[in-house]
Amino acid sequence: MTGASLKTNAITRRSILRVATIALALSASARATCAQTYPSRPVRWIVPFPAGGPSDILARLIGQALSARFGQSFVIENRVGASGNIGTKVVSDAQPDGYTLLLAAAPNVINASIYPNAGFDFVRDLAPIAGIARGALVMLVAPSFPATTVAEFIAYAKTHEGKLNMASSGKGTPPHVAGELFRLMAGIEMVHVPYRGIAPAVTDLLGEQVDVLFDPVPSSIGYVRSGQLRALAVTTLQRSPSLPDTPPLADTLPGYEASTWFGACAPKATPPDILANLNDAFNSVLADPEVKRSLASLGVSPFAGAQKEFAEFIAEETSKWADVVKHAGIGPG
Repeated sequence: MTGASLKTNAITRRSILRVATIALALSASARATCAQTYPSRPVRWIVPFPAGGPSDILARLIGQALSARFGQSFVIENRVGASGNIGTKVVSDAQPDGYTLLLAAAPNVINASIYPNAGFDFVRDLAPIAGIARGALVMLVAPSFPATTVAEFIAYAKTHEGKLNMASSGKGTPPHVAGELFRLMAGIEMVHVPYRGIAPAVTDLLGEQVDVLFDPVPSSIGYVRSGQLRALAVTTLQRSPSLPDTPPLADTLPGYEASTWFGACAPKATPPDILANLNDAFNSVLADPEVKRSLASLGVSPFAGAQKEFAEFIAEETSKWADVVKHAGIGPG
């Protein structure tokens, strides 16, 4: 090879490196600009559960605060069906540009093992942004039930093997799996009675047609306060601010924990800068005293934190409920 050719090749390599360096710099600049200008148009926030329910109310509350913060609308869109899978798939298939988000909740991690052929993988196809709120369920019985503590309930169940009925809001729902986790840890047998929603389950518990129900605190706290239902325990590790005199179930069964929770996710390939921007926004909104008061009125507490922490929480919850689903033999509803 001649000296001229070597010189030409060296110049070519330097040119390629220079172009590559410029391209990387421009790409980084474009990402930074994108993050700084996001959002530049309305954001669609998919709620995969019915309008008027806890998820919908929460999304509208937080969405309004985010709209004020960003100066762009966060438009709530209810895409209901298949236990939340339809709306979740809409988000998993959306463009990963930060303009389609998911209101994620406890059913998402439970569904991951009940519906393995849903057309998406919740952990693989969704990027966690931030937790929003978390709350307890409460273990309820009628006042006439012959147990005033969890220990007494377990003892009674063991002497009446397989004769107790456990209501839930439907197969594979948080009240169902919370009850199954209790059953497995307590070593007792109960007959599961699924209802189409929590309201008819509460009605039949009030009428003593069923024996026990694990219910999110907000929907039954009025009956507890009026004495129409007896709260034996809450399912979180700490006492619920709404039921401060009710002990955690873990006091009797160490390690027991179940909760209702809500968060935000985006399509997996959403740019990290946009995810970080959104995480910061959610955490700022959750720190607002007025938002905290609104959450308390809904029976939940702020669930703020880093993206990594929320991702780890989702992974842990998915694994935990997969074990419960397997050992309890829960299949699609």
